[in-house]
Amino acid sequence: MHSIGIIPARFASTRLPGKPLVDLGGRSMIRRVVEQAQQARLSRVVVATDDQRILEHVQGFGGEAVLTHPDHPSGTDRVWEAYQQLGVSAGCVVNIQGDEPFIHPAQINALLDVFADASTQIATLVKPVVSDEELQSPHLPKVILGAAGEALYFSRHPIPYLRQYPESEWRTHHRYLRHIGLYAYRPAVLQQLTQLAPAPLELAESLEQLRWLTHGFRIHTAETELETIGIDTPEDVERALRHLATVGTAEA
Repeated sequence: MHSIGIIPARFASTRLPGKPLVDLGGRSMIRRVVEQAQQARLSRVVVATDDQRILEHVQGFGGEAVLTHPDHPSGTDRVWEAYQQLGVSAGCVVNIQGDEPFIHPAQINALLDVFADASTQIATLVKPVVSDEELQSPHLPKVILGAAGEALYFSRHPIPYLRQYPESEWRTHHRYLRHIGLYAYRPAVLQQLTQLAPAPLELAESLEQLRWLTHGFRIHTAETELETIGIDTPEDVERALRHLATVGTAEA
């Protein structure tokens, strides 16, 4: 199947301006994302940016990039514009977060595998919750699945609520899952998603995927045990550098 990975990368960031160009151990963050994605079974990897500096940087290290409109309301919209610019036909489009420099190729491949089922419209990743801190963190959305592995609902609150047990025992009695924000779509579905109006549940939780569920789209899931490190703040940069130092020591 012909599959395209598109990495939305905006220059503006309230907490970390110029985030895609931040240096992580001698390579920019966006370069690390591109190089990780290129190891997956993708036919093509393209950066979709709103900034000439990012465009030239990606092209400078041999990557492929397109310049997109600066005012897109979401990464989904930026991915759709980039796909249109490419003028090609693909079996699926993978939206790869531009602030995940250690994304695992196996995670991308797991999403591609979901599209072996012709009924798949959208696919995303889930990961078991491994601590009470993860379970209670509003920054790590949780998800509940139906019997066929499709997402029923996403929430920043722990779901389900186990009313018969104290919260300290919830993980003992239920296998909780959290959401990893990596998406893949059929191109025709991606186009439809960009035309949907915001939904009340989406606005309440600030989770875009609830708009899709509200409008009747199905989200298939694949499970991963692998962890990634998202970069949103200067503190996250320091954490990523410590990770790189640890990996370097382990490989020495």
